[in-house]
Amino acid sequence: MAAKARLGLVPTMGALHAGHLSLVERALKECREVVVSIFVNPTQFGQGEDFGKYPRQLAADKALLRKAGAIRVFAPSVNEVYPEGFATTLKVGGSLGSVLEAEFRPGHFDGVATVVARLFGLVKPDKAYFGLKDFQQLAVIKRMTSDLALPVRIVECPTLRAKDGLALSSRNAYLSPEQRRRAPALWLTLHAAADALAAGLSPSKAEALGKKSLAQAGGFKLQYLRVADAATLSPPTKASKRLVIAAAAHLGKTRLIDNLVMTRA
Repeated sequence: MAAKARLGLVPTMGALHAGHLSLVERALKECREVVVSIFVNPTQFGQGEDFGKYPRQLAADKALLRKAGAIRVFAPSVNEVYPEGFATTLKVGGSLGSVLEAEFRPGHFDGVATVVARLFGLVKPDKAYFGLKDFQQLAVIKRMTSDLALPVRIVECPTLRAKDGLALSSRNAYLSPEQRRRAPALWLTLHAAADALAAGLSPSKAEALGKKSLAQAGGFKLQYLRVADAATLSPPTKASKRLVIAAAAHLGKTRLIDNLVMTRA
């Protein structure tokens, strides 16, 4: 049995749900001590996004974490993370910083990379835990950690889903009952595209079938549905074996994202 790491970090923006708690549970198994950070990071929200409305429920989050066994909570103020005179930010380049989410949320991953690097410096974890639901975010953090030679091991954890397939997210709280009923169609759409790829169709035809499936579900305003190389998020080549099918769509005023990772024969 491998020895436990000294310190694990689970970075969050709060409004915790079972998906976050699954990361905490994994960290508790692998680390002698676990810190859960709760910080709604202003630098990763663009103009017109939901920074002001993002759910904040620190007392309830702390209660959930006490039950889970994670007793160290780091909930800094904006001034603690970005003190007066703070002047250094990171820039995410390459395809990771220019496609998919980055196309629709310019500057978002610069803010993500900067705050995660800052949290790593403040907490000094040996391991940090992130969910696969935010696939591009995970890829950016892995790249940033490698590029900057940071002494932190990034641990990717499976997406936790409701019984009907909807990926758990703090933003699901924005959905009306009718929208919540429709929301799992995004996950079914990813499966439709994956089935098409498995049947030998090209990525472009698989994307088209996925888009048709989501349109038939009704109520969604699609931003993107792409098949990409899972390592680079660039369009896949014949040599690409591990693929990700990623999608983002608005359902009413709520923006949902999801992905499905598959290995091509």
